[in-house]
Amino acid sequence: MKNTVYIYTRDLKRIFTNWAMIIIVLTLMILPSFYAWFNIKASWDPYGRTEGIAIAVTSEDEGSTIRGQHVNVGKDIIATLKKNKTLGWTFVSKEKADHGVKHGDYYASIVIPKDFSQKLGTVLQDRLEKPVIIYKVNEKINAVAPKITSKGASSLTQQISEKFVKTANGAIFSVFNELGITLQRDLPTIQQVEQRIFELENRLPEIKKVINEANDTTQKAGAIVSKAQAALPEVERLTADGAQMTQQLNTFLTKSDEVLKTAEPTINETLHRVQQRALGVQELKNQLMEKDIAPAEVNAAAEQLKGQLTKQIADTGEILTLLTDLNALSQQKVLSPVINQIKSVHTLLQQQLSDVNSLQQQTKNGDAPDPSVLEKFSSRTDQAVSKLNTLTNSYSSTIVPAIEQAIKEAKDKTASANALLDEANKSMPDVSNVLSKTASGILLGQQELAKITKDFPRIEQNVHNIADKIREFQRKENIEDIINLLKNDVQKESDFFAKPVLLKEERLYPIPNYGSAMSPFYTTLCLWVGALLLVSILSVEVADEERFKSYEVYLGRLLTFLSIALVQAFIVTIGDLFLIKTYVVDKVPFIFLGLLCSFVFMTIVYTLVAIFGNAGKAMAIVLLVLQLSAAGGTFPIQVVPAFFQALNPFLPFTYAISMMREVVGGMLADIVRKDVTVLLCIWLGVLLVGIFLHKPLSKTSAKLTKKARESKLIH
Repeated sequence: MKNTVYIYTRDLKRIFTNWAMIIIVLTLMILPSFYAWFNIKASWDPYGRTEGIAIAVTSEDEGSTIRGQHVNVGKDIIATLKKNKTLGWTFVSKEKADHGVKHGDYYASIVIPKDFSQKLGTVLQDRLEKPVIIYKVNEKINAVAPKITSKGASSLTQQISEKFVKTANGAIFSVFNELGITLQRDLPTIQQVEQRIFELENRLPEIKKVINEANDTTQKAGAIVSKAQAALPEVERLTADGAQMTQQLNTFLTKSDEVLKTAEPTINETLHRVQQRALGVQELKNQLMEKDIAPAEVNAAAEQLKGQLTKQIADTGEILTLLTDLNALSQQKVLSPVINQIKSVHTLLQQQLSDVNSLQQQTKNGDAPDPSVLEKFSSRTDQAVSKLNTLTNSYSSTIVPAIEQAIKEAKDKTASANALLDEANKSMPDVSNVLSKTASGILLGQQELAKITKDFPRIEQNVHNIADKIREFQRKENIEDIINLLKNDVQKESDFFAKPVLLKEERLYPIPNYGSAMSPFYTTLCLWVGALLLVSILSVEVADEERFKSYEVYLGRLLTFLSIALVQAFIVTIGDLFLIKTYVVDKVPFIFLGLLCSFVFMTIVYTLVAIFGNAGKAMAIVLLVLQLSAAGGTFPIQVVPAFFQALNPFLPFTYAISMMREVVGGMLADIVRKDVTVLLCIWLGVLLVGIFLHKPLSKTSAKLTKKARESKLIH
């Protein structure tokens, strides 16, 4: 050990007593830092300056006339994009856009065709055609830019779709609301018509008796007939008004049936979004079911689950309300099976929320969660996902036909009421004729009364038929239920179907810019590069090493390299924090962990070169290349090929980058402890190899190096 210290102190003395050596060492200490600082600053906020990415925009939309009103959606899109500064929207002709994209003047182009507005308006016609936006991208200019431009194009189409859905739904529910108000206003008239028909039916036996007794009791018959004649004009007026109103109702429902079909895809989208949120809950459930999960992590996951479950409960409640109201119009209750399925999902979601509250209460004081509650929550989560999968898969084959059947039954009922009142209206002349004949019969005598007696059975049967049809309609349906369904809030219904699900984002360990997020990778990388620079410039050999034992030479010179490497790490970490002002939550641990990384990396690179000579330098470079791809420094390790995923657990970069990320975003002690432990184990293993294998392996590599130097091509 004494000789080891001697070699180390002699190296320091030789450095500090030679001004040229001082300059070289200082350069080696500072130079790797520039590698990290330049890369971090260059990538500081690339996604915050996307306004410089040029996208050519062309609108050839000729517009269209929809319901007597001229619209030009392409023109509206251009006006919107001129106010949008997220990308470099450039408005040019189609020819210039195509030329610019091919020659790299624009990263991409968006062309709105001539028939865009026309196809968008086909939603109100029998033949539907989806409008198309043409998007072209030049992918050879830059690897990342196409992803950014594609996001801009997809956001544009999403905004157009949301606006269109909101407008279409607003039109549907406006018509619904208008008819509901009209029905409510005319409801007293409808009820009076019904009352008068029933009153007339109740008086038929009395009228018949009067006719039969008219021959003997002329004065009595005259009084009764006069009373009936006085009421007849009011009955005729109310019957005519009721027939006209029900005809309008039938026409409306026919129109609503057509318009409602445009909302069916939106209901389907709502179910799919609830399904996606349920899948997210299932993923969080899988985290909760892990055996070693800490109470704090359970509590954090439960907080996320509460937000998602609350939103799902609200969404399924909205769907239940709409389908329940619509089902009330159906005699056969065709929507009942669907409603029962959604109620089942709604109940499961409420039970899940109760389970999550229980788990959170149990773990609030640091206690472990109750396994039975976890099992219940897991089972209910899987059931909810399964039921939602069934609903979305059977939407087109089951739910859509049921909605259409409910609307059809409402139309049929309204048509029946219209026919009933129309028949009543047609029968009024007969009733008037009977009463006139009765009055004449009283005056003219028994001859006219005989004619009235002959016609009365037919009229009596007509009145009974009308009354029976009214009672049948009342028994099957309540017109006030129809009014309540139609009088929904237009704006709220339209907003809900345009965007039924809202995203609430909660950022854990937020890092304000991309450069800071990449600082763990670039800082770690520069420390390895610094180690490579040291072994490339400084010698790992001791001039008079025959005086010392092999392990003494190895350890003595290693201390020299480690001293310089630690200064490299100190400079780069201090520069990250205070020179380029990288965002770091735990600053002191950031410095110390940087020193640890440099300590381990220098030992690895030095040992390779000390044992294998120039071949060791090549090994260190190969190891660097492998770590760039397989350590997860830039892309998530899950998206790289299987070969690199298999290498990942065995690379020093994997653990160095992981622990540096922890201190940048907010340190979790258990992760840092694991990473530090693995790095120290790697360091210890490399150190033992260097101590015990330096002598036998270096002799073999020395012979190879000596022979290679005879070529006069290497030093």
